[in-house]
Amino acid sequence: MNEPRVIVTGDCAGTGQCVVVAAGVFALDDDGLSTVVGRVDTAERLAAARKAAELCPMAAIQIDED
Repeated sequence: MNEPRVIVTGDCAGTGQCVVVAAGVFALDDDGLSTVVGRVDTAERLAAARKAAELCPMAAIQIDED
């Protein structure tokens, strides 16, 4: 599996849903906004990152799987 690239855009509002769903991939930074902190190097982490992107109310998570 090629490791996908996960990005949190400037649209993040810091709701934290991504951290709840994929704590190993996302965390909130000092400003209360989401940041990518872990690799998406397993099928489980990819599934969690996809779920986080789906649940993000701001659509601020992008996953490039190419």
